[in-house]
Amino acid sequence: MSGTVVDRFEAVGTLEALDAISVVSQIDALVLDIPFHEGALIGQGELIAQLDDAQLKAEEARAEALRDQRKISYQRIKSIVEQKAAAPQDLDDAAAALKVAEAELAFIRARLAKTRIVAPFTGLVGARRVSPGAFLRSGDQITDLARIDQLRIIFYAPERYVTDLHPGAEVTVSAPAYPAYELKGKISVVEPVVNPETRTVKILARVANPDRKFRTGMSANVSAVLSERKNALTVPDEAVFAEGNQQMVYVIQPDSTVALTPIVCGTRSSNAVEVVKGLSVGTKVVRAGHQKLFPGAKVIPVPNLDTAVAAGGKS
Repeated sequence: MSGTVVDRFEAVGTLEALDAISVVSQIDALVLDIPFHEGALIGQGELIAQLDDAQLKAEEARAEALRDQRKISYQRIKSIVEQKAAAPQDLDDAAAALKVAEAELAFIRARLAKTRIVAPFTGLVGARRVSPGAFLRSGDQITDLARIDQLRIIFYAPERYVTDLHPGAEVTVSAPAYPAYELKGKISVVEPVVNPETRTVKILARVANPDRKFRTGMSANVSAVLSERKNALTVPDEAVFAEGNQQMVYVIQPDSTVALTPIVCGTRSSNAVEVVKGLSVGTKVVRAGHQKLFPGAKVIPVPNLDTAVAAGGKS
């Protein structure tokens, strides 16, 4: 029989989040509130932690007052200099003092903004590492955040596949946890250096994960179509058996006897084998019962099957 034969590359890889971070405090402060639910999906901009901002707000008010005072002083001295009643240096000093006050205010406001820690992107939040009332030092971790609506899979391929597994090539990803569910994606990166010890190259592919079923760290099966051949000659997988290093089939002759025939196999699928050499289109082969057969044995064809089934035995 004939059909479409697909050459596939298959490997096992590891899924990773495109964006995954440890959420940390950037200042020394007391934790007032941690409103998120562990393991929940939170949106970009949603509050992860609120730190104590009372002292910084007081410093902000003081810095604003100083800035306003320096601004008034600058305007006053500017007017006096324009009237030639003060030296230009006095105006330069006032301008410098105003810039220092404005910079101090900006610095305090930047620190104040860090008391409100929000999600930089939409993702799944991890476990809490601290509780309200805890005092954080700069760099202390609060939780983890991972974006998983887009994932990447990292896998390795023998160097001979480099020309086929190129950026933009489509891949299909499945995982043991969800055997009936597949993700589609494309190769994004093929590392330029082949590992000299394993003769493999590292490949990264991006896949969409809209239902967020697949998680970062999962092992997953990745496959890619390398080529397709239409109208290829194939036989059922169970028709092929080995004798030593040679692949064989029993070919049914016009007189219903069988002949042991060597073949050269190509691509194998789950239920068929491509025959590259040894058979021609229309040749009938025995599908099952090889152990009962010998060259010259007779078989009885079974209707409505692509191939005959062995029925003869050695007498």
